[in-house]
Amino acid sequence: MPLTMNREVFITCAVTGSGGTQDRSPHVPRSPEQIATSAIDAARAGAAVVHCHVRDPETGKPARDPALYREVTERIRDSGTDVVLNLTAGMGGDMLFDGTENMSRMAAHSDMAGAAERVAHVVECRPEICTLDCGTMNFNEADYVMVNTPGMLRDMAKRMVASGTRIEIEAFDTGHLWLAKALADEGIIPDPVLVQLCMGVPWGAPDDLNTFLAMVNNVPKTWHWSAFALGRNQMAYVAASVIAGGNVRVGLEDNLWLDKGVLATNAQLVERAVTIIENLGARVITPAEVRARLKLEKRAPLPK
Repeated sequence: MPLTMNREVFITCAVTGSGGTQDRSPHVPRSPEQIATSAIDAARAGAAVVHCHVRDPETGKPARDPALYREVTERIRDSGTDVVLNLTAGMGGDMLFDGTENMSRMAAHSDMAGAAERVAHVVECRPEICTLDCGTMNFNEADYVMVNTPGMLRDMAKRMVASGTRIEIEAFDTGHLWLAKALADEGIIPDPVLVQLCMGVPWGAPDDLNTFLAMVNNVPKTWHWSAFALGRNQMAYVAASVIAGGNVRVGLEDNLWLDKGVLATNAQLVERAVTIIENLGARVITPAEVRARLKLEKRAPLPK
């Protein structure tokens, strides 16, 4: 495949995520104030988009309380920092079981919610972008199943579009792209379509370059796309994504390390990505340019 390098690149910073990383690095933000501060620092370092989850401020465990999302988004907006807000809608589809002989019921620590509940914080906080995980898959961490049925995805997507938020498809394998294309063909996901290629997430698409190019080749030419890989390959995928024609994502959701033995901050990961992009001869674009490209609308949250 002939490669067409992207010379106008936007950076997304995935600030904290929902993985069990809260005790592995002091830089993983927990409270809304910490998450917002880290997002602001990432934006000042060059990230045009900040992708935000929330956590229980005391334990650091993943949460989906709309009040926590409101505090994060209000703190970022009130700071006066220009950045595109991107909120996850991936929470609420976590199915776990109590061993292989007890499959007739979910474990009590499962977190399964209906479509309205899963997008409630999006409707209330009105970010410019929110994510839609386009498929069900097994996850290595905590041995659980991420559940996103076609019916659930159609329902969630319609609610996202009605709220005025642009959907970012998260594709963890080629089948997820196949489903996303069907949703776009049905008009459920409107143009311009944005997709994030998620590489190296067990047990989705591995982060080898052959699989990556298969993913890239399955993205329609009219779509906008970005990509990331977990852990030590995060920065290699900054270069790979730009060379293959895409945009990039970095951040503590996907990788805790700046160098071997050196824990990173979100701002440091963004700074490293900026250096790689510019050394390739490309330019890092601004939030305003991302809004123009993706037809985004910067809005205030709904009244309390």
